[in-house]
Amino acid sequence: MRLATEPPMQGSDNPLALSLNENPFSPLPAVHAAIVAAVGTANRYPEFLPERLRGVIARHLGVNDEQIVIGAGATGVVMQALHALTDPGDRIVMAYPTFDGYPICAQMARLQTVKVPLDHDGRHDLDAMADAAADARVVVLCRPHNPSGTVESIGAVRRFLRRVPRDTLVLLDEAYIEFVSSSLRINAPALVRQFPNVIVVRTFSKAYGLAGMRTGYAFCSAEMAHTLWRMQLPFGTNIASLAAVVASYCAERELRQRIRMITAERARLRMRLRAMGIRSTDSHANFVYLPPSGRPWSEAFEGTGLQVRSYGDGGVRITVGNRTSTQAVLDALGTSVAAGAI
Repeated sequence: MRLATEPPMQGSDNPLALSLNENPFSPLPAVHAAIVAAVGTANRYPEFLPERLRGVIARHLGVNDEQIVIGAGATGVVMQALHALTDPGDRIVMAYPTFDGYPICAQMARLQTVKVPLDHDGRHDLDAMADAAADARVVVLCRPHNPSGTVESIGAVRRFLRRVPRDTLVLLDEAYIEFVSSSLRINAPALVRQFPNVIVVRTFSKAYGLAGMRTGYAFCSAEMAHTLWRMQLPFGTNIASLAAVVASYCAERELRQRIRMITAERARLRMRLRAMGIRSTDSHANFVYLPPSGRPWSEAFEGTGLQVRSYGDGGVRITVGNRTSTQAVLDALGTSVAAGAI
């Protein structure tokens, strides 16, 4: 029996938990087994610094070990970068709305935030962001963007980077890159070679379904990575992270199948929303975004038990879950549409 004081059920066990962009599936069987085996050694410390994990990721990406930095999720890597490469009072440019972690990290690093609104279709105003970057220490580009899921073209990204001063740090957030079709992906290692002020940030929390493991990483120039590596917390990685990452890389075929299932459900949800007359942005991640449209979309989910992420401008981000999750979203929005509430 659930007590009234207990928090609502979270994660893949709850099809109504659609606010954190979690993977609806539990870890892949081989990954689960690797984690369980690793937990058997939980009485021992992990590596003093995550050298082996660094090497595994580097080989998978085709970059040098010295280019990899490890953190507690993508947010941990971002915080390391801001602490290592900025001074209090520096400016950081980001889109609005954006991933909640960026304003929080900026505040913790005592940076001045410059917000550039997304356009009507949930896309970055790259020209305005490049203009703002001229007087900034850091500029953030999420691709796909969170919360809109949009993906700027490869050419547009390169033009943007050519306009950004070389002494301005560019955080290229690719937390959801595994959900993006191969034709739209940037050759990120080559991009880092061309633009040494770029740090590419990724995570095992989303497509890999390891949000609870808190394992993220970045790759960049060896010189910048050397600076960031000095911010690595001794014994700061999870004892099972290395085993989970190795097993995940060995299970790429099963991973791709799960990604196809999630993207197919995303397409189905967007199609059904379109049939209801509800516009969503062109998302390439594991969520859909309903941009502002009159009354706040959050009102449609009140009292339904659905946990979605609402924004101050009235937009809402909905994680793609399983078929039960999708139907719950459609029922909630359908009721509001029928009542003329939205």
